[in-house]
Amino acid sequence: MSDDNKIDKVRLGTGGPEVGVQGLGCMGMSFAYGPTDADEARATLERALELGITLYDTADAYAAGENERFLAPFFRAHRDEVVIATKFALAVDPRDPSKRTINNDPAYIRQCVEGSLQRLGVDEIDLYYMHRRDVNVPVEESVGAMAELVREGKVKHLGLSEVTGGELRAAQAVHPIAAVQSEWSLFSRDIEEGVVPAARELGVALVPYSPLGRGFLTGSFTSAEKDLTEDDFRRSQPRYNGDNAAANAVLLEPVRKLAEGRTATLGQVALAWVQQQARVHGLAVVPIPGTRKRSRVEENAAATRLLLTESEMELLEPIAGRVAGGRYADMTFTSAGRE
Repeated sequence: MSDDNKIDKVRLGTGGPEVGVQGLGCMGMSFAYGPTDADEARATLERALELGITLYDTADAYAAGENERFLAPFFRAHRDEVVIATKFALAVDPRDPSKRTINNDPAYIRQCVEGSLQRLGVDEIDLYYMHRRDVNVPVEESVGAMAELVREGKVKHLGLSEVTGGELRAAQAVHPIAAVQSEWSLFSRDIEEGVVPAARELGVALVPYSPLGRGFLTGSFTSAEKDLTEDDFRRSQPRYNGDNAAANAVLLEPVRKLAEGRTATLGQVALAWVQQQARVHGLAVVPIPGTRKRSRVEENAAATRLLLTESEMELLEPIAGRVAGGRYADMTFTSAGRE
């Protein structure tokens, strides 16, 4: 892909921001995936923008706000070119990322947005997500508080993460929702039952996180226990460990076969599948693969031009139904845990 041939654009939701058809997940630049090279991560941000990637995803929970601080200089330098997406509601124990608490209380939302604005060094957040759903607070109440932030000029557009189809409908009745973020990949397709139809019906975009199965779909590791550092978050996820990991590695064979036939990488085939869900389901889909390397962001962006045939899509269809292990040890934090 040449620099003057940037990725295509799409609009998030009805009246939402226009962004590149692929975004960038920034969590791993300073959190959850082991040691990082800060200089290379900064260069990756710049390279992504050159390729037409304009949606940058972070959260206040990533490294207790340090991820937002890390991104702030880049955002300020390119404020008119980037769409800043951050989140509230999830607090992660830095000593154990598998331990987390959720809070959707309106007073807490206001506290969180002020903290994010300060760390990011901006006056307004382009896309503000509810990171996880607190079932003890009515979704209408939380979204009502988020809508106040829009009216006050602190936030431009609203998003939700890991909500059910019913929760999305309830939220949309209070204020327009631009995007729903949920895990969606060749390994994780539970949102297709309720969330995707609701999003299509309401004109809400889908922003798939972990579209590469946290790296497993690229073949970059085969066992979290054996291949990753002790502080890597993936060691707490059932499908990437023990017998589950061994069984799931076998499921990559059709992906590998397609990649070889297309002179592509496994990751590009996996990403192309996610990108094409826009056409399959009739809604905007903007995956946010995470990386901290320029070579990977170039590889990922090129996947937006890889169009899989109907027979190739059929070859990949059975994979998700055969995956061993859940995407989290505790699925109550996800939409699938409440559908």
